[in-house]
Amino acid sequence: MFGGLRERLQAARNQLSSSIGAVVAPPAAEPVITPLTPAAGSTEPAQPASPSFVDKVKVLVLERELIVSDKNIAQALSELELTLLESDVALPVTDAIIVNIRKNLVGKHRKIGESVDAMVVRALKTALLDVLGKGFDLKEYITTRPRPVKILFTGVNGTGKTTSIAKIGSYLHKQGFSVVIGAGDTYRAGAIEQIAVHAERIGIKIIQHKEGADPSAVLFDTVQYAISHKIDVVLADTAGRFHTKSNLMNQLEKIKRVMKPDLVVYVDEAVAGNDAVIRAAEFDRTVGADAIVLTKADMDSRGGAAISITHTIGKPLMFLGVGQGYDDIIPFDPVGVVDELLDGAA
Repeated sequence: MFGGLRERLQAARNQLSSSIGAVVAPPAAEPVITPLTPAAGSTEPAQPASPSFVDKVKVLVLERELIVSDKNIAQALSELELTLLESDVALPVTDAIIVNIRKNLVGKHRKIGESVDAMVVRALKTALLDVLGKGFDLKEYITTRPRPVKILFTGVNGTGKTTSIAKIGSYLHKQGFSVVIGAGDTYRAGAIEQIAVHAERIGIKIIQHKEGADPSAVLFDTVQYAISHKIDVVLADTAGRFHTKSNLMNQLEKIKRVMKPDLVVYVDEAVAGNDAVIRAAEFDRTVGADAIVLTKADMDSRGGAAISITHTIGKPLMFLGVGQGYDDIIPFDPVGVVDELLDGAA
């Protein structure tokens, strides 16, 4: 996942380490402390140098420091900036990462004995985690909310929204939650049949009306079923739509008023890069979004959308789709992603 970005970040890591390492002077030799000897003819025993003095000298030697200057890393940061932009990382996010790395390196003290690479990796990790946010733990969210927890899924056509709902339903079912799916995509030909097949395969109840029915009515009935049967979670499918289609966006507003979702989840493709980020921002502005699911992350070598989307719209990434199977969806773990991008560096 994000193999191209991983290679580019590894190259940037090596260049930053080399740039800083080139100005690291070898440590000074530790001074020899000679014990005091008694004067000739003296009966006084020899007195060693004061232990506190020795300790202070050793501390001064061992903590001799190098201060990283902007000049040391300017070229490396310039190339890292280009690397991020070429990986479809949004410009504001790229700027934030570069500023964060510079803040964590320039003017900082690197102690002799500390690996330059460790210092660079720490700065890279801090910058990436800052833009990736903390993710969204859906299991914890559901556990701490009144039931049923109602989740409405939105997104554009063809991004894998319906399949993602089935995957999340399977994930929650395996976590011990009871789930019902509302077939709210009543306009796309075959959409109801598609979600019904998924529901049957994963053993989850589905509420559906005829094709062309009012999706608000379908989802209202789904919520009522969940209440009467004490179901933990409602997963509501909706028709894919572009934010520029005002009639469909108004319909989505009606669905929200009727269903009163606890969460609105926007679904898009990781491979869409900056387009996914722009669309997510528009959906959030128009109808709101509480969390993001990115599909096809396993097919995305650049990683730009995953890196950019949380920082750009201020909403957490919840899941990454990584394949075609029902188990091929993973809760988004920022620390795990950063470790993978930096090859498990400490």
